[in-house]
Amino acid sequence: MTNADWKPPRATFDDWGPFALLAVGVVTSAGSAEVVGMGRGELYTAGALVAVALLLQIGWARLARHRPTPSRTSACLYFTRWALAFVLTWLNPFFAFYAVCGYYTAGRQLPRRLVLPGLILTAVTMAGSEIGGMPPRGTVAWLGFGVVLGANVGLVALFTRFAEQEQTRAVAQAETIAELERTNTALQQALDENAALHAQLLVQAREAGVADERRRLAAEIHDTLAQGLTGIIAQLQVVANAPDLTTARTHLERASTLARHSLGEARRSVHNLAPVALADTGLPEALHRTVSEWGDRTGVRAGFTVTGTTEQLHDEVSATLLRIAQEALSNAARHARPARVGVTLSFMGDEVSLDIRDDGTGFDPAAVPARTRSGGFGLDGMRARAERIAGSLTVETEPGHGTAVSARVPLVRHER
Repeated sequence: MTNADWKPPRATFDDWGPFALLAVGVVTSAGSAEVVGMGRGELYTAGALVAVALLLQIGWARLARHRPTPSRTSACLYFTRWALAFVLTWLNPFFAFYAVCGYYTAGRQLPRRLVLPGLILTAVTMAGSEIGGMPPRGTVAWLGFGVVLGANVGLVALFTRFAEQEQTRAVAQAETIAELERTNTALQQALDENAALHAQLLVQAREAGVADERRRLAAEIHDTLAQGLTGIIAQLQVVANAPDLTTARTHLERASTLARHSLGEARRSVHNLAPVALADTGLPEALHRTVSEWGDRTGVRAGFTVTGTTEQLHDEVSATLLRIAQEALSNAARHARPARVGVTLSFMGDEVSLDIRDDGTGFDPAAVPARTRSGGFGLDGMRARAERIAGSLTVETEPGHGTAVSARVPLVRHER
C-alpha cells in the first residue's frame, strides 16, 4: 500500500464501521427476538429496514469517496439513517448498536449548524434503548427515559465541547506550522541571498585586490627599484668621469651595493606579488612560516599563536589575512625597531581575528596619512583589504609604547 492509499483510522471507521455495527445489531437482535417479544410482522419489518439501511450505507460509501466534505446529500443520508435506526431500535433495543453510528459520523456528514441536532436525535434513540425499548411504559419509565436522555445529552454536549476545543487547537497548530514553514522558507531565501552576496563580495575583493597589487607594486618600484637604478646610473656617470682609478673603484663599489640592494627589493616585490605561501598549506601554516622567516631575516624575536578551532578558510580570506600580516611585519621592520613581535590568529565562531603586536617605538596616529603616502601600501591599504571582505582593521599605538594591529573578518569556509 502506498502513502496515497493510506487513510487515517478515523476515516476508515467512518467508511466501514457502520457496516460492522449494523451486522452486530442484526445478530444481537435476532438472538433476542423472542426475549423482547418480536412478532412475525416485526421481524419482516426489521429485515426490510436492515436491507434499506445496507443499501443506504453503500450509497454513502460511494458518495464519501467523491465528496468527502459535508453536503446537503450527506445530511439527508445521515437523518435517513437515524430514522431507520430509531425504528429498528423501537422494534428491538439491540439495534442501538447500529444507532450509535450517529455519534461518530455527525461531524463528517453534517454541516456545522446541524451537528448538535443530529447528536441529540441519536441520544434520543440511545436513551430509548437503554431503558429497555420504546415507548416507555408508565410514569416511572418516562421519568427514567428523561433522566437517561438528559445524561446522554449532557455527555453529547460535553464531548462536543471537547471536540470543538480540539479543533480550535488543531487549527491554531496548523496555522503555526504554516507560519513556521513560511519563516523557514524566508530564512532559506535569506541564507541563499547571503551566500550569493558572499560570493559576489569575494569576487569583487579579488578584482579590487588585483588593482591594489598593481598600485602597490608600482609604488614599490618607484620607491625602491627606480630610486636604486637612479643611484646606480649616477654612480656609473661619476665612474665615467673619474680622474683616477681609486675614485672610480669607490663609485663602482657603491653602484654594486645599490644593485644588490635593488635586486633584493625586486625579489621581495616578486615574492609579495602572489601569496605563494598559501599554495600548498593553510593560513595557520603560512603565517607560521612567514613570521619565522621574518624573524630570521630581521633578527627580531617573533612568535606565532593559533587559538580556537582551526577552519579551512576561503582562499580570498586567507590571502587577505596573510597580506595584512606581511604588511604589518614589513611596517614593524621599517619603522618600529621592535625587540619582540607576536602574531595571533584566532578562530571565533563566525569570525576570524588576526593580531600583530610589537614593542617598538610606536607612532602618533594623527601622522598616519603622511606615513601612508610615503610608505607604499601602509595602514590604509591593510584597512582597505579587510573592508573589501566585510571586515575591519584597528590600530592601537602611541609613541614609545609599541603598536597593535587587529584585523577582524567574517569566517568564510573554503569552497569544496
